[in-house]
Amino acid sequence: MHHYTNKPPPHTPATHQLEVVVAAGLEELARAELRQLGRSAQIVPSAEAGLLLLRYHGNLRSLLELQLATSVYMVHTFAIPRPRALLGDQQLRTIQQLSAKVIGLHPPGSFRTLYLSAAGGDSTILSRLKGELAAGLGLTVGSDDGDLLVRLRREPGGGGWQFLVRISPRPLATRAWRVCNREGALNGPVAHAMALLTRPTPSDRYLNLGCGSGSLLIERLRIGPARSAIGCDRDATALGCAQANLAAAGLATQCELHNWDVRALPLPAASIDVVSADLPFGHLVGSHAENLSLYPALLAEAARVACPGARCVVLSHEVRLMERLLAQQSSWQLEQMVRVDLGGLFPRMVQLRRT
Repeated sequence: MHHYTNKPPPHTPATHQLEVVVAAGLEELARAELRQLGRSAQIVPSAEAGLLLLRYHGNLRSLLELQLATSVYMVHTFAIPRPRALLGDQQLRTIQQLSAKVIGLHPPGSFRTLYLSAAGGDSTILSRLKGELAAGLGLTVGSDDGDLLVRLRREPGGGGWQFLVRISPRPLATRAWRVCNREGALNGPVAHAMALLTRPTPSDRYLNLGCGSGSLLIERLRIGPARSAIGCDRDATALGCAQANLAAAGLATQCELHNWDVRALPLPAASIDVVSADLPFGHLVGSHAENLSLYPALLAEAARVACPGARCVVLSHEVRLMERLLAQQSSWQLEQMVRVDLGGLFPRMVQLRRT
């Protein structure tokens, strides 16, 4: 495990050990995003699902722009036998410097509370550590996920202890544009991954079926412009929510929202280049019985409006139903299915192409 000195040599950027947390299943796309950081980022092999390790000597603020990460943590390993040693002057100064570096990435006032996540976090030693760290940083100790989230754990496979600090006051998955939330709404990184899988171009005529609160529309348009972007839903409340989120994202003028039935779209045949949908799972929204009729009708109508070669990416937990329907038709060619972990649910991102 790499250890870092407190003061790097002059003009040499500090190298930070980082953990990038992603939804399991998005690792390949997340690695591609990290490679865009250039030679300042070295991806370290990791066998753990949903976790990418990084040695990084670039501008830490660049990491705040990652779209596929759930959270990013700075990691420092201490060669100490027990957490009590962290109360020593040198160790305490090191963790305060790491924490202050994170706080300095954000506007003043972004951090007010501190929360320590650790086994035995209420012990006398760790309570004292929390108190001293918070006091040194001008924060108050919070009772749950604080603005400054720090973690303490044993070094994996080693004898020391690791101190981790999240580099943002909230998870990166928490999008600033989400001013209106709906139960079952797709999270930002998964919506972004789906948008990437559509291979977006500025000439796209993009259609989001059952757009809900607008997650897929917004993440697609944040990647870049489209010739046209349409979101439709039969739920007027959902459309109002999408309108609010689009406005918060500064994208309200870049797309249309319509109260349409996805099974009977008022669109000409072969008029759409990209179709996307977060299909009802039958858990929070809809039911399996409804999906038995909705899914085939939606696939057929999407095929009608899609031009030859059009790309389609849908998310669904109805894996067997989707596989059976795709085997029974010839309008869509299956390119891949990506299993993704949505907090204990394991739907598939289904990537299709119009034949």
